[in-house]
Amino acid sequence: MSTSTTIAHITPLQDFSDLPRFDAITASDVTPALSALLEHSQSVVHELESSTAPSTWENVVEPLENATEQLSRAWGVVNHLNAVCDTPELRAAYNENQPKITEFFTALGQNLILFKKYQALLLSPEFTGYSAARQKIIRNAVRDFKLSGAELADDKKSRFAAIQEELAALSTRFSENVLDATNAYALHIDSEQALAGLPEDALLAARTKAEQAGQTGYLFGLHFPSFYPVLQYANDRALRATIYRANTTKASELGDNPLWDNSAIIDSMLKLRHEEAQMLGYNNFAEISLVSKMAESSEQVSKFLLDLAARARPYAEQDLAQLQAFAKETLGLDELQSHDIAYASEKLREQRYAFSEQEVKQYFPEPQVILGLFSITRTLFNVEIKPDHTSVWHPDVSFFRIERDGKLIGQFYLDLYARDGKRGGAWMDDARGRRKITNGIQTPAAYLTCNFTPPSAGKPAYFTHDEVITLFHEFGHGLHHMLTQVEELGVSGISGVEWDAVELPSQFMENFCWEWEVLQQMSAHSTTGQPLPRSLYDKMLAAKNFQSGLQTLRQVEFSLFDMRLHDGYLEQQQLTVQTLLNQIRAQVSVIKTPEFNRFQHAFSHIFSGGYAAGYFSYKWAEVLSADAYAAFEEAGNNALVGIKFQNEILAVGGSRPALESFIAFRGRPPEIDALLRHSGMSA
Repeated sequence: MSTSTTIAHITPLQDFSDLPRFDAITASDVTPALSALLEHSQSVVHELESSTAPSTWENVVEPLENATEQLSRAWGVVNHLNAVCDTPELRAAYNENQPKITEFFTALGQNLILFKKYQALLLSPEFTGYSAARQKIIRNAVRDFKLSGAELADDKKSRFAAIQEELAALSTRFSENVLDATNAYALHIDSEQALAGLPEDALLAARTKAEQAGQTGYLFGLHFPSFYPVLQYANDRALRATIYRANTTKASELGDNPLWDNSAIIDSMLKLRHEEAQMLGYNNFAEISLVSKMAESSEQVSKFLLDLAARARPYAEQDLAQLQAFAKETLGLDELQSHDIAYASEKLREQRYAFSEQEVKQYFPEPQVILGLFSITRTLFNVEIKPDHTSVWHPDVSFFRIERDGKLIGQFYLDLYARDGKRGGAWMDDARGRRKITNGIQTPAAYLTCNFTPPSAGKPAYFTHDEVITLFHEFGHGLHHMLTQVEELGVSGISGVEWDAVELPSQFMENFCWEWEVLQQMSAHSTTGQPLPRSLYDKMLAAKNFQSGLQTLRQVEFSLFDMRLHDGYLEQQQLTVQTLLNQIRAQVSVIKTPEFNRFQHAFSHIFSGGYAAGYFSYKWAEVLSADAYAAFEEAGNNALVGIKFQNEILAVGGSRPALESFIAFRGRPPEIDALLRHSGMSA
C-alpha cells in the first residue's frame, strides 16, 4: 500500500528511467519534484558526513554523484524549459526554486567534512591506482571545494553563500529583462513601400508576424531574424536607425520600460563577484575564473588580445576606409553611421563579389543542410545519425540518435527556430551525461538550440550561410558531448573541459561549411533544386574574409571589456561600466559607436551565462580550432585525421588537460599562424 502511495507522488520530472517526459511535465511539477530530490540529496550528504568509513571512490564519490546527478538533471530540464518556452507559471516555478538549488550546491561546495574526505582520497595510496578520469575528477573536486569557500571560517561562509544566491537571482533577472524587452518591442509598418530593399522572405516573416498579432501590414521585433534584415537591406535610413537604436538600448535606462533596465543588476553583480574573489584570497574575479581555464593570468589574456588587435588593426582600418568611400560615392552617405554599417557592407559585398547573402540563402533549405551536416559527421567520425522518437517541448523540435556499428552512442534534440518566449542566441546544453551504470552505459543526450527564421507558407526554412555556420558550431559542441568515450560523469563529454578549450570542437566544425564537397551535399536551390554552383562558391570563398579585420576587432573589444570588468581595473580606476566600455572602444575599435549604445545591458554571455572573465575563450579557442583544421588541410582532409581528432579531443572529454589533448592530436602546442591565414590576415 505504501509503495503505491509513493509512486503516486512521483512527478514526471522525477522519472529518470529514460529521457525527460516533456509531454507530461508541467510547471506545477517543478516544486514537489525538486523538493523531493533536494531532500534525498541532503540525506546522502548527511550520511557521508556521519560516516567513519575510509575515503574511497565507492564510499565518497559514487553516492554523492548518484544523488546530485538526478537533482542536476531535473533542474537542467527546468532550466531548459525556462529558456525555450517561457511562461508566467514556469518562470514563477523557476524563480521559486532557484534559490533552493543555489543554496544546496553552495552549501555542498562549502562542506568542510566532504572537502577533507576528497583531500584524503587525493592523498590515499589508492589514488595512484585510479583511472586518469577518476584522478582528474578528484583533483577537480578539491579545486572546486576551495573555490566554493570550503576553507572559509564559519562566519564568512554565510556571507559567501548569500553572495552566490544573490548572484544567481541577479543573473536570472538579467536574462528575463533581456527576454522581456525583446518580446515586448514591436515596430509596425503599414506600407510595403517603406520596406523597399527587404527580401521577400523577410517581408513574408514580418507579414506573418503581423497577422498572428491580429494586425495588417508588417511587424518587426528584436529577435535577430526579425530586426537584422532591416539593418542589412532596408533602403530607408531612418527605419534602420530606429531599429538599431531599439536593439542597442534594450534592457537599459534608455529602453522602453524602466522595469527591464539592467544597469543596477550589472553594477551589483560586479561588486558581488569582486567581494567573492577577495573572500577567497584572490585579488579579483578574473583570477578565480582563470583557475579552471587554459590561460594562466589576466595579463596573459590581455597580451593575447592586444597582440591580436594590433595584427588586425591595419586590416580593419582598410576595411573601414573602403566602406566609407563606397558609402559616400555609391550610396550618397557622406558620414557612415552605425545603423548604416550592415546595409553598406551588404551593398559593397554585392558590388565587389557580385553576389548577395540573399542569393546564397536560396541554396540552403533546412532538410538539405541537415543531411549535409549528418553526412560530413559520418565521414569524419564513422557514425550514423537517424531520426528518433521521444516527447518534445514544441512541435518545431526534432529528435535524432547517433549510432556506431548499429549501437546507440548518443541522442540530441534540435530546436532551430526563433519564437516568442524563447531566449535569443544559439547554444548547446547537456540533457544527460555519459556514465557507467549498473546495467551498462548511460548514453549522453544534448539540447541543440538556435534562433533561425521559421518556415512559412508551406515552404521549408532557408538558412543564410552564417546560420549554417552557427548550426555546425553548436553541433560541434554536441559532438564533444555525445562522442565521448569516458565513463565517469564528472569528466565525460564537455564536463571538466577548460572553458577556454570548450569552443575548440564547435569552431573546428565551422571550417567544413567552406568545403566545396560538403556544400554540394547540403545545398539545393529553392526553385531549381540544383546544388550551389561553383561560380557562386568561388565568390563566397573570395568574400570569406570580407571585413575580417573589423570582425576581429569587434570580438577583441568584447573580450577585453569583459576581462577589464573583472580583473580589478574597474575598481582601481574607479570607472563606471559605461566609461570603461568607452575607453576600450577608443583603444581597440576603428568604428565610432553612438553614445546611446548600451551593448553591455544585453551581454548575456557574461551576466547570465558562464563566460564572465572568459569571453576571450572564443578567440583563444579559434587559435586551437584553426590549427586543428590545418591538420586536415595538410592531410587532404583524410578521414584518418578525423578519427584521430575524435580519439584525442572528443573521446577523452575532460579526463585530461585540454593542452595535452591538443598536443596528442597535433603533435605540438598550438600556433596562431593558421588563424591569421584563415582570416586573411597573415603577412
